[in-house]
Amino acid sequence: MASVEKIIEFRDVSKSFGELQVLRNLDLHVNAGEKLALIGPSGSGKTTILRILMTLEDIDTGHVLIDQDYLWHQQVEGKLQPASDKHLHKMRENVGMVFQQFNLFPHLTAIGNIQQPQMLVQGKDKADAQAKGMDLLKMVGLEEKRDHYPHQLSGGQQQRVAIARALALEPKIMLFDEVTSALDPELVDEVLNVLRMLASDTDTTMLTVTHEMNFAREFADRVLFFDKGQIVEAGEPKEIFSRPQEPRTQDFLKKYIAGIA
Repeated sequence: MASVEKIIEFRDVSKSFGELQVLRNLDLHVNAGEKLALIGPSGSGKTTILRILMTLEDIDTGHVLIDQDYLWHQQVEGKLQPASDKHLHKMRENVGMVFQQFNLFPHLTAIGNIQQPQMLVQGKDKADAQAKGMDLLKMVGLEEKRDHYPHQLSGGQQQRVAIARALALEPKIMLFDEVTSALDPELVDEVLNVLRMLASDTDTTMLTVTHEMNFAREFADRVLFFDKGQIVEAGEPKEIFSRPQEPRTQDFLKKYIAGIA
């Protein structure tokens, strides 16, 4: 039986950038192994959630927990205090993220991009890191591109290497931020197919921010619609896409469904 333990919790979390409040008293939980799709208009707070989990953005108020341990706080003599750099570094090991831009090291080959983080972060020797890297390149269908540099790869191929690199550190949680938005339309499916495979074949918890509504419908166990820093509506894909209850969800989906029908 699949675990139903909460692996991510946002408790009354708010976050602002200057005068702009991007998260408003957010309460959110994600179960271990769950596949979550975050949809909604640009600027609604979706990417900020991922960046908070990756410790790229801190929070103003509230608490975030990963695997029942505080992320941005830590217990010191029975009291919660702001997290130290050491604590953040330890917590970050639980999370992998793939960004809109591929962010590969341009001076390293495909296999080099995957093996180097294993050596630096996990202390693996080169042979073990390379073997793991080859397994992952095979999984994303790029085994024959092992010695190619990023500039020799298409955008879709670069993004698949980026996914393999994130998976190499075996995170409990994988975050995907609009991973197809920088790709030409004909390359989108090759990346989404990798995510579909991960969703069906692994028990990794996955959160994806996407504007690919057909993909969200197939991929997710649960869909969250965000607007103005809050969850407006949440439910199974068939509920959200076929019978949205909230007017804001209905208006948003009309625009996107019309574009993909």
